[in-house]
Amino acid sequence: MDTDVLIIGGGISGLATAWWLAQAGVQVEIWEKSMRPGGKIKSTRQDGYLTERAASMIMNFKPEVDELLEISGLNGEKQKRQLDSESRRYLLHQGQLKPLPMTIGGMLLTPLWSNRARLRLLAEAFIPRRTDSNETVASFIKRRLGAEFLDKAMDPFIAGTLASDPSQANAMSVLPRLKALENQYGSITAGVMVNKILRRRTARTTEIFSFDGGINTMVKKLVDCDGVKFRGCMDVTQIRACKQGWQVSANSLNGETSKTCRQIIVTTPAAASARLLRRTSTEISNILDSIEYAPLSVVHLGFDRQQVPHRLDSTGFLVPGQEKRNITGNLWMSSLFSNRAPQSKVLLTSYLGGARQARLSQLSDDRSIDCVLADLQSILNIRGLPEMARIDRHQQALPLYHGNYQQRMQNLDSELCKHKGLNLVANYRGGVSVRDRIACARQMANSIIHELQHSDNTAISLPPVLPAHITATGPACLKQ
Repeated sequence: MDTDVLIIGGGISGLATAWWLAQAGVQVEIWEKSMRPGGKIKSTRQDGYLTERAASMIMNFKPEVDELLEISGLNGEKQKRQLDSESRRYLLHQGQLKPLPMTIGGMLLTPLWSNRARLRLLAEAFIPRRTDSNETVASFIKRRLGAEFLDKAMDPFIAGTLASDPSQANAMSVLPRLKALENQYGSITAGVMVNKILRRRTARTTEIFSFDGGINTMVKKLVDCDGVKFRGCMDVTQIRACKQGWQVSANSLNGETSKTCRQIIVTTPAAASARLLRRTSTEISNILDSIEYAPLSVVHLGFDRQQVPHRLDSTGFLVPGQEKRNITGNLWMSSLFSNRAPQSKVLLTSYLGGARQARLSQLSDDRSIDCVLADLQSILNIRGLPEMARIDRHQQALPLYHGNYQQRMQNLDSELCKHKGLNLVANYRGGVSVRDRIACARQMANSIIHELQHSDNTAISLPPVLPAHITATGPACLKQ
């Protein structure tokens, strides 16, 4: 064997998996098509503003992330959000920004809802449970909490943070914790109350943070880990099973190269993975080809503080579809973290496109800025033009967990079991956030270590974080 594990793709999924494996002494190599690691993640300093090409922050409640930060030393570079951004969440309601409550009591008292909607929220505990793996987010939320809650709260969350469409998104895949509460307790309200009374929270209080140099700080730390060999400009051309395991060929700057490995992990987007695995398994390739992605433009605008009358005392705001705006949401990055903008300046990051407004992601730079600026001028009363503008475009920004997604992932697992040593780790399985990618990478590392130990009795071990009955499972990923 040339290496124990070969990972194709140097995004956060591949880097985190390699890091976990390296902690156990596994020989691991990453092949990435581009020159740099990180995939879509990239932090850019421009005119004194620090912008994020993809993930802007990490919202964590998982122990796997805690362990990675502690062992890697990233805790010392962590930057927590500023105190004045701790409590408020804004929602655009009838053209005005309104605070969105984060507690059950606050939900019932907020002026966002009509009296009929409040009564509907109170009735949630009496709605019969339904076990349907195909149920959409729209159907689930409307059934349990009412149409008004769907339109004003859940719709902007799904469209704004996941670039998805609630009427098509699979509830069990997108909202696994809420579905779990219904399945276990019969209702969301009952589940929240029982967990609160018994202090049996499934997750601790969510911590929101970034790093002093942006999210790319994590990428650099992971790729510089001892035991991880990163090779850029490696355009993989073929993957095939061989007697010893797997043989992978690629075009590099030095010509064609080939390596054999015991385990291979493919972390590239679904369509790219489908092409690479077409000769290995038509079934796996077809499932991957069925996964859709949403296009997105991330528009960063920098202003002088005096141009923005709003206090900007929050993380930002989300926009319900019924408001008929161009943007799906806006993050106040200079309010969230320090050093995101020069002194007396503000940085506002907006999102165009997504599953429901894909055409907006195709606008020219000037037109994209005009569309964002028109919304921000109306909502925040911004005066004048930005002094800094930057646009990051993603033709395949986020995978869409649409349709019968659970069944497709189960079929994928079944097919993978037929190809020993072939593994898939990517954001179309188990969640799109950095938090979820780290947790899924941890489980994949555990699974591969188990396989390596079983095959040659090598003494490899990882400090246990997950329950023993989970750590040695197959390729299925953790959910949010």
